[in-house]
Order: sequence, then C-alpha cells, then structure tokens
Amino acid sequence: MSTTISPLTAELDAALQWWKMAGVDCDFADDATDWLAEPNAVEAPQPQKYDSTDVSTDRCTDQATAKSNPKNRVKRIDFFGDKTPQDIAEFQQWWLAAPVLDAIGTRGRIAPRGPSNPEIMILVVDPEQHDSDHLMSGARGKLLSAMLTAMGVSEEKAYIASALPRHTPMADTDNLAAAGMDIVTLRHIELVSPQRLIALGTGILPLIGQDVSKTDTYLREINQNTQKVPVLVSEGLDSLIAMPRLKARFWRRWIEWTAE
Repeated sequence: MSTTISPLTAELDAALQWWKMAGVDCDFADDATDWLAEPNAVEAPQPQKYDSTDVSTDRCTDQATAKSNPKNRVKRIDFFGDKTPQDIAEFQQWWLAAPVLDAIGTRGRIAPRGPSNPEIMILVVDPEQHDSDHLMSGARGKLLSAMLTAMGVSEEKAYIASALPRHTPMADTDNLAAAGMDIVTLRHIELVSPQRLIALGTGILPLIGQDVSKTDTYLREINQNTQKVPVLVSEGLDSLIAMPRLKARFWRRWIEWTAE
C-alpha cells in the first residue's frame, strides 16, 4: 500500500530539518544576546540610483574621489563599453565570453542559472571551488537547496548567481567594486528583475552598490530604474555551514523580512 505525502507535510519536514541543521532543538521565550550582531539603525541610506544608460568612466570615477582611501583610486573600467546586455540571455553570453571581465580569461567561468523575474534571486560572491557546469554544485549548494526548500521556494524557480565569474578565494571586493564590478552586478540584478534578492557573503555589499565606509547598517533595497528590489544580506554559505547558530539567525531574519 503506497502512502502519498502531502505538500504541507513535505514543507513541515523541510522546516524541521532546517532547525536540526541550525542546532536548535528547544524553544526559548527570551531572545539570546548576539554580541556580534550588526548595530541597529533607523534606516539604511539609499544607494545611488543606477542608470543602465550611463556607465561612463567619468561618472563612475566621480563616485570614488575620497583621497584618504587608496582603494578609491583604483582605475575604473567600463566593462560593457557600447554593448550593454539588454536581456538575461545576452548578459549570460557576455558573462562567459567577454575578455574584459577579468585578466585570467574565460576558462573556469560559471554561468548563473534560473528564470527571469523570479520570486527570489540568490547572489553569492563567487562560485564554489569545484563548480564546472553547474553553479553551487558542492556543499554550499547543498545547504542552499535545503534553505530554499524550507523557504517554500522551488530551486528551479529561483535565480542563482555569483557576483564574480569564477571561484576567487579571499576576493578583494572593495577593489573589484571600485574597478567597476558593482555596475556589472547591478545590471545583472536589473535584468533578472527579482521580486526579492538575498545577498550572501562577507564583502558582498560593495558589489551591490553599498559603500560600507559610509554606513553602519545593511542595505535594505536596491533602487533601480524600473523597481525597488528588497534585499536581505547575510553571512556566506560557508559561514552558515561552519557555525550553526548563524543558520538560526538567518532563518529569523527571513521570517521577519517576508512578514513585512
């Protein structure tokens, strides 16, 4: 005799598995004190509105004129030139083939995956070390799959992308953003047009247009030409794997974020 498992039962089981992975097996009435939590702030300052029709070197250079910070003197690159991608397919083709994207060449680049206008876009800093044909194919990808299941989002309906085209250990995201990769990432997000964006990883903020030297809080939305995209920023998947308490904190943020 076969037993049919209802969708609700599967979702409840996924949520319970999430909490087990987070190391939470008890219910407490009082909130724990997180000494490493980000400082509270009333409102995050809005990043400069991104204009996809203006990616000139002069405009970008004007955004980095603080002489006290050597990183602000990084040479700005106009990655798109006069061939700014106009849709996701064009962007993905450019992402894999454009020589200007990095000095290493095209070998080892990993394409993003997923549909346009998804319920959720997941953005990580870089692919996993052993990714080849499939982005997030290792331990981090396994955790991400479990997270999406617990969120009630089909992985096939989520757009999963990296801000850098290849695995880049200890990436200097400040310098990469200053060199122009922030414009590439913002254009990517604009073309995907997600309903919500989850950005994961230490150092990912500069790559989505946030100047961390001028604020003590996390970005809450990206203001683009056509829409405002709500953003949830959290630690990277490798950190969530190494420290189960961060999984519980992420889950709490997710519940609060989606309840807004």
